[in-house]
Amino acid sequence: MIAVKAFDHAVITVADAQATLDFYTRALGMQAEEFNPNRFALHFGSQKINVQVTTEIPDQMADGRIGSIAAHPTPGSADLCFVTDAEPEAVLAHLRSLGVAPITAVVDRKGARGWMKSVYCRDPDGNLIELSTYPRD
Repeated sequence: MIAVKAFDHAVITVADAQATLDFYTRALGMQAEEFNPNRFALHFGSQKINVQVTTEIPDQMADGRIGSIAAHPTPGSADLCFVTDAEPEAVLAHLRSLGVAPITAVVDRKGARGWMKSVYCRDPDGNLIELSTYPRD
């Protein structure tokens, strides 16, 4: 028996890598990295999201690396939740100041560590983004 202890990274499929990198760095404060030619990642905390463009998804890359692991990679099919220390009202104000339309007001949600306050928006591909704040102890 094994026990998973943490996420290392996730992969999102996108139509336009630059639009995605701009959104996540500008709106969410992540750090973009190009780790191979046309291969991008977004870093935050000790995690990262790899960014995979739909036009670059062969079953196997020319250099022998495995291409797409997902059976049906589709831009806009992800639902991601990120934790922040910012107050939910500050999250709403920040999104609006960047021209990102929130799709909810502040709502209560149950996360991995218990109840939290969340705000939802969408990234450039239509992925659902949840920005959550846990109560301070």
